[in-house]
Amino acid sequence: MDSSKYLLTQIGFVLVTIIFFYLLLIEIKKALAKSSIESIRQKRIFNATVISLFTWAVFISVWSISGKMGDFSMFPFNLMPVLAIPLITTLFITFSKTFGKIVIHIPQENILRLQSFRILVEILLWALFTENLAPVQMTFEGNNFDIISGLSALPLAYLVLRRSISSFVVVIWNLICLGLLINIVGVAILSMPTSFRLFMNEPANTIVGQFPVSLLPGLLVPLAYALHFFSLRQLSLKK
Repeated sequence: MDSSKYLLTQIGFVLVTIIFFYLLLIEIKKALAKSSIESIRQKRIFNATVISLFTWAVFISVWSISGKMGDFSMFPFNLMPVLAIPLITTLFITFSKTFGKIVIHIPQENILRLQSFRILVEILLWALFTENLAPVQMTFEGNNFDIISGLSALPLAYLVLRRSISSFVVVIWNLICLGLLINIVGVAILSMPTSFRLFMNEPANTIVGQFPVSLLPGLLVPLAYALHFFSLRQLSLKK
């Protein structure tokens, strides 16, 4: 393993996480300002969002640095909180009445554009593979087709901005890309050193339990499906 190359990959995961969550927070803050929610409550909602994300990032970091997240003898309990808590929380938020008042004011093209972060994630996963830290099936050379989501997000956002595409197409794109995300999450789980491991090639997928790659399942995967949920919720509200 090239230590300098791995260091750059680690920095990449941290930067992608910080930059794209920052961009999402900007969109939320702008949408709050346009909403009918009173200003004092706007500040409370935004501050609670920032604090919650920061607290979750700290938990993911501590859980992985402590070695608990990478201890697959504990499976599934080493990953259950990391996967379940963001999903349940995101679903609750997405379908809440308050969030409906917010998401309606985020331009649909901006939601779609943020999905471009998946291009960078796929490059970082490929870099881990070249360093023999991740199995090939987790990259675009193997069974990971999620790069299609990132690459198609930008032209789709442009077409939405130009009003050159129907909402139906955006719905279908969201559903397909959710399917691609579920596929790679499944591949990742079936590549882990557990009793029901399906992909037996080495290395096993243990790197996702180590900081800062732990930000991938803990924050970046939730960001991907959250943006899909937000997009679909907004389309349903406008309909």
